[in-house]
Amino acid sequence: MAPEFLVTAPVGVTTLGYACFGIALGTCSGLTPGLHANNFALVLAAFVPALPGPTVALGAAMLAAGVVHTFLDIVPALALGVPDPATAAVTLPGHRLVLDGRGLEALRLSALGSGLAVVAALVVAVPLTQAVEVAYPTLRRHMPAVLVVVGLVLVFTESTWPRRVAAVCVLGVAAGLGWVVLDLSLSGPIAAGGVLAPLFAGLFGAPVLIEALDGEGIPPQADPTVTLDRRTLAGTAGAGAGAGALVGYLPGVSAAVGTVLVLPAVPGEADARGFLVASSGANTANTIFALFALLALGTPRTGVMVAMDRAGVPGATGVLVATACLASAVGFALVVSVGDAYLRTVGRLDHTRVSLVTGGLLVVLAYLFAGGMGLAVFALAAVVGLLPPVLGVRRVHLMAVLAPAIVAG
Repeated sequence: MAPEFLVTAPVGVTTLGYACFGIALGTCSGLTPGLHANNFALVLAAFVPALPGPTVALGAAMLAAGVVHTFLDIVPALALGVPDPATAAVTLPGHRLVLDGRGLEALRLSALGSGLAVVAALVVAVPLTQAVEVAYPTLRRHMPAVLVVVGLVLVFTESTWPRRVAAVCVLGVAAGLGWVVLDLSLSGPIAAGGVLAPLFAGLFGAPVLIEALDGEGIPPQADPTVTLDRRTLAGTAGAGAGAGALVGYLPGVSAAVGTVLVLPAVPGEADARGFLVASSGANTANTIFALFALLALGTPRTGVMVAMDRAGVPGATGVLVATACLASAVGFALVVSVGDAYLRTVGRLDHTRVSLVTGGLLVVLAYLFAGGMGLAVFALAAVVGLLPPVLGVRRVHLMAVLAPAIVAG
């Protein structure tokens, strides 16, 4: 007998149209620094009563937006240096490739990592979800201990004891920031806002732009040939899918955190390229596993899944999986086509001016989603976000900002 979450439903023209609409939204959010598909999904959820067609079609739009976003968010991360939390871990190795003139190859590595991870996720999602269903109640009871273990592992991925001590400091400050701001009820001109938009823009976007003001921009890029061998490519994409599974089922663990946790599985010779593939794979596979976590456990793990849950999207697994496959194929093609043009265009512009304009966009988005208090949260988060580069540790430790909410919830 098939698991209860494996419910199928026919795919109609309306659902396909909504999925294409979601692909367009995910394209816009993925290419816009500081804007996430979650924001579009929450807007859609707020307007469910006014939208025609079945609710599952709306869910297809949300899911397609989320999947396409995970393919395309690498583009502004490489070109402008503004990651969202999912791409925080990949920004540094990706930028190394861009500065070495291998940005076009980096885009293709990211697309391959995401695409291969989707295939791996779809293969193992059903049996893995069944196993998690059995273990989840026990896991949930011990979640604070699990988060402590995750934090310790992250700390010990730093190479020296001074850096480990600094990582503990960053974890503590980030958790304190979360304790202060996560319970705030903020709203701005756009109803589907909240505190997370200015919080993450400040933590992960503003510091990178501040550092980039003295940079020299994007150098000329060489040919896009992928130099990573097939075996390493497959292995690192598989590691990324494993990280995505960890993120999809475990609350409080982001794709960036999951990538660092699986980093030992990435072959040493892969260097920045292998880490880029694994990070991108984790980012996209997370959405697939989070979908199955929602259908089987009723626990939304991402903003897109929260929006689908609020909208009452039925568990039409067949339709939603087909939507994810369609969105993945389109996202893969867009990274190569649009991403190349994006990188070349930004490379021709004045880098300081681009950084200032992008920073201004982050400020505007913080206000639109959270109002005047959102600007205060953005500024405070930006100060905290400067700690990792000053102390010489990874930015991924900043994800401890979510720990208070996970422990309390």
